[in-house]
Amino acid sequence: MVAESVRELMRSQFRELHERHRWHGDEEIVSFYPPGSENQRHLFGVAGTHVDGTRWSIGDCDVRFPLHSISKIVSYGVALEDNGRDALLRRVGGEPSGEPFNSITFDEKDHRPHNPMINTGALVVASLVRGGDRAEKVERILDRARVYTGNPDLQVDEDVLAQQLVSNDRNLGLSYLMRSLDMLSGDIEENLAVYLSACAISVTAAELSVAGATLANGGLNPLTGVEALARGHVRDVVSVMLTCGMYNAAGVWTYDVGIPAKSSVSGGILATVPNFVGLGTFSPGLGVNGNPVRGVNLCRDLSERFGLHVFADPAEFRLGRSSTPRRRRRAMPGRQRH
Repeated sequence: MVAESVRELMRSQFRELHERHRWHGDEEIVSFYPPGSENQRHLFGVAGTHVDGTRWSIGDCDVRFPLHSISKIVSYGVALEDNGRDALLRRVGGEPSGEPFNSITFDEKDHRPHNPMINTGALVVASLVRGGDRAEKVERILDRARVYTGNPDLQVDEDVLAQQLVSNDRNLGLSYLMRSLDMLSGDIEENLAVYLSACAISVTAAELSVAGATLANGGLNPLTGVEALARGHVRDVVSVMLTCGMYNAAGVWTYDVGIPAKSSVSGGILATVPNFVGLGTFSPGLGVNGNPVRGVNLCRDLSERFGLHVFADPAEFRLGRSSTPRRRRRAMPGRQRH
């Protein structure tokens, strides 16, 4: 387990970050989802779960909200296990699209959606989850989300699902277009119901952090010891999170933050630092790319201050440490850097 002194230091570091970003970023917020939810703009929670099971939570970490696009992580993992990596890759790519999450764009060279983190790819993924009918597919995705989060009582929010089903023209259009291009087959409305049911699963920031820690722990939930995803597929899921998980700001996110993550328009971010910690944030205000403003700013600060970028010098890592990062060693005399 994490030593008590380290645990308290990490809690204080999270608390400091939460307070730093709690009252900032309003000028960057351009929308809320669903429209009319501006009255939740004050909500802000950040939670962490270490791979040994140690947990931290600051702020509004027990407020429930729908998974929305974060559900794509769960469905993609199930589809990987059902179909295998190569077969799934033939149907859905792993390339960032550079376009908004609901754009009408495809990988024309390989005749498939660009990646599973945008709506076109997620709709194809939903069709590839095995099940005799819609109910069985939804139950399999929901059961897997329960394993990720360690909460056996996780449920689909039926009110959220009903709202999504009546305002779904864009996804209907994408689905029919993909079926006409032989990228998607079967009953369109049934498949949409599967996809939207996964999006309507209700979670908290604290539960997102456990799911992030499960990925960081090689697919094993650190609280329950139950496997949510086969270790061989964790790399694939975490890879697309890093390169495609933050909508059309994924490239900037990878450059600035460098932590595999997936955001949602409901205000959540799930992030995973492999072999170390899972993070969950919740703050409803969205920026121009549809990502939660306070969550993005906090994660950027966390990465910069504590050396959590996946390509950072290991000497920069200091989360849970009171010392400052060591300075980069100077080149030895007579040796040149190129």
